[in-house]
Amino acid sequence: MFLFVLCFACACFSVYAVYIATLGMQAGGVIISPTRCVIVQIFSIGIGVVAFVLFTIIDADILGEQWRWLCVIDVLLMIALVIFGTEGESGSRSWIRLAGINVQPSEIVKVLYIIVAARQMTYLKEHKDINAFTSVLQIALHFVIIFGMIVVVGDDLGSATIILALFLMMFFAAGVKMYWFAIGGAAIAAVIPILWNYFLKDYQKKRLIAPYDKSIDPDGWGITWQTTQSRYSLMAGRMTGAEADHRATVFTGKHTDFIFASIGEHLGMIGCIAVVIVLTVIIIRCVYVGLHAGRMYDMLICIGVAGALAFQTFINIGMCIGITPVIGIPLPFFSYGGSSMVTLFGAVGLVSGVHYKPKPEHFSMIY
Repeated sequence: MFLFVLCFACACFSVYAVYIATLGMQAGGVIISPTRCVIVQIFSIGIGVVAFVLFTIIDADILGEQWRWLCVIDVLLMIALVIFGTEGESGSRSWIRLAGINVQPSEIVKVLYIIVAARQMTYLKEHKDINAFTSVLQIALHFVIIFGMIVVVGDDLGSATIILALFLMMFFAAGVKMYWFAIGGAAIAAVIPILWNYFLKDYQKKRLIAPYDKSIDPDGWGITWQTTQSRYSLMAGRMTGAEADHRATVFTGKHTDFIFASIGEHLGMIGCIAVVIVLTVIIIRCVYVGLHAGRMYDMLICIGVAGALAFQTFINIGMCIGITPVIGIPLPFFSYGGSSMVTLFGAVGLVSGVHYKPKPEHFSMIY
């Protein structure tokens, strides 16, 4: 209940944050309705709570045993994106519109990847040598396939980056030797030029280097416009929040990827610190449950969820203050978006399910 209460409190506050962020906002010349956004957010939270309960009750072992079907679902989601995909606010074709609601398949793929990767690494650790070349190759191929599908098919660099972070954190937690990380780093360095020249689009390249090369957009009206406006919002908030006549200009994305800037503008540095503290406690709790799970499979799931939350939080806040590229990563439990909200509740539900299940007898004897 501790983990659920924290996540639910963040989600409930997000309703207020989304409302104040969308007041007077326009997208493509069309005024965004704050009421509609609030209704969608509340509806998403409701589905998310159901997902939390379901994933708490359903044993993660059952999901892990169905890894083949989970892989099939990954592929089907990407195929559906090719056929039915539509462009979102970021301009990338990474959404599927169902009954008037946009669904982002890559959010679902991230949770499925955590389950399947945990199952794969656990099997290789317990039944083979996880540091053997064939074992590392299997894990790496699984990552490359998922990563490639999201980048090439989903055109979603943000979600692909999260998958990379998950792969590295779970790889390390599984006990893989450090020399494999060195080899992997060299392989990634060799592949980067290929990705840069043949797969990444021009706007993606500019977004990646804009925080570190001011010549990309020296006036702040192009590729860095959102980050510039976000920093103005944060500065306007000062310590306790700006008054109505001192608030910065409303800009597109302030309720999604830049919700942190809106919170900072209305609640100041105190509000920002509170958000960081609550998310940090959620992440630490996920790690704590994983370290006391008693089984490697359960531990890897918790580490994967904690890693996703930590990396998303770091990148999102970095986007808002201008130190990381703008790659379309929402702030966990705060940003507007049904796909992110539901899958995050489901992912944390997996952690809750690990804590809920009985511990192995040998582990109980030790602790």
